[in-house]
Amino acid sequence: MRAMNSILPSKRLILSYIFDWIIIIAIAAVGAGWEYLTPYHRPFSPVDLSISYPFQTHERIPTWLLVVCSLAAPAGIILFVCLIFVPGPTASRGTPKAFIWRRKLWELNTGWMGLAMSLATAFLVTQGMKLLFGKPRPDFLSRCQPDMSRIAEFAVNPVAEDFNPVWVLVTSGICTNTDDDILQDGFKSFPSGHSSFSWAGLLYITLFLASKFAVAIPFLPPRPFSTNPAHTSAITPSNLRSILPTHNKTNTKSTMTAYAEDSVVPIRYQAAAPPVWCLVLVLVPIGSAIYICSTRFTDFRHQGFDILFGSFIGITASWFSFRWYHLPVSRGAGWSWGPRSYTRAWGIGVGVGSYVGTEGWNPRKEVGQPGLHTSSNGNGRNTSETDELELVGMTESERNVDERRMEGTHAL
Repeated sequence: MRAMNSILPSKRLILSYIFDWIIIIAIAAVGAGWEYLTPYHRPFSPVDLSISYPFQTHERIPTWLLVVCSLAAPAGIILFVCLIFVPGPTASRGTPKAFIWRRKLWELNTGWMGLAMSLATAFLVTQGMKLLFGKPRPDFLSRCQPDMSRIAEFAVNPVAEDFNPVWVLVTSGICTNTDDDILQDGFKSFPSGHSSFSWAGLLYITLFLASKFAVAIPFLPPRPFSTNPAHTSAITPSNLRSILPTHNKTNTKSTMTAYAEDSVVPIRYQAAAPPVWCLVLVLVPIGSAIYICSTRFTDFRHQGFDILFGSFIGITASWFSFRWYHLPVSRGAGWSWGPRSYTRAWGIGVGVGSYVGTEGWNPRKEVGQPGLHTSSNGNGRNTSETDELELVGMTESERNVDERRMEGTHAL
């Protein structure tokens, strides 16, 4: 029990991540508060056909359904994946339950934090831009119900008045609609909130699933230049070994015998295409986001450019938030970044370079202190009970990395 308690995160580290959650929630709260501010009222023409579409009282994707599709559903999928598929087949059968649940909970926390950051950031930016630009919606004239007899009173720049009295720009004072909510919402066309919110949530879950299930285009990692033909040739022993086990190496051309082919992994064996069914994991959320965007066009809520720019906001927010907490899809093996070190939980100074140090994420006792059993691991390094417990159930690569780290380091 003492060993298990010593590997728990420090209160300092836990509080820093709680504060991260508070900041994310505050960002979303500010965006929600901006909903009650009056947007800029851009002057408009009472005969502009581009804002003369009918006002639809029924929306194909209302706000509550948007929240379900872009927030609740991705959050539920992240919970399901982390509970069922993490830590994956690399964990040995003897892995302690405490370490398995620690990894599950950490992946769940980073998954939810990334989703929340993506949605909150996109929401804040979109709400702020709506207030600043005040662009009329395509159905604005139906909302406004302008009094055409008062055009001259509210005209902004009557340059074409002599040609046609109605070909002028007017202010919102000409509107006769007494429903202020409908009228104010009519000046929030740019950018599309449904588009930014849907892409922020659904593209994020796309990246999350692609990472966890290795759905990525195969790639070749960088390698030093080499003239060794074993990298690319189809007839070198290293290529033929897995295909023709009985192949006689003496038949290989003499020009290739000068190289150590057995230590070369041919480039065509360094990656492979995932099963095609895995594309469903990424196509369904993306297709859903596209459909949500299309409804804003067919419901006459936004112009095409409003939807495109809103999508750009959501795509940018989702990619940034995913990379903030997760390793690259093609090279990260489905993991998120580990936690900050406990002494660097609240920030680092100039010259430190990283939020991860050798001290790990809790202040453990030094080796050799009373109450902490130590033993030699055969490499001249003393290993505590906690260290040995840390190594149980890790993959071979994780064990090798952990053994090379300084005393006190924890790999989550």
